[in-house]
Amino acid sequence: MAFQDDNPMTLDGLNLGQRAEVLAVTGHGSMSVRLLEMGFVPGVEVALIKRAPLGDPLELRLRGYHVSLRRAEARRVQITGVTA
Repeated sequence: MAFQDDNPMTLDGLNLGQRAEVLAVTGHGSMSVRLLEMGFVPGVEVALIKRAPLGDPLELRLRGYHVSLRRAEARRVQITGVTA
């Protein structure tokens, strides 16, 4: 799947079982810093493991551990190279 640089996909757009590479964390403030501290840095592979019944939160796997993010937080993480 090809992405345009001006409108990249974000983590909340992944389907179950899909993997992608982190492109960037957007925004400013403590949440963006926290996402970077949690390991959402450019080049890291991330996979969507589970989505709660109402779609929020998301359970993701990266760097060998699982982390849960709300959709609003996941929208701050731009991704590329989505694979099944």
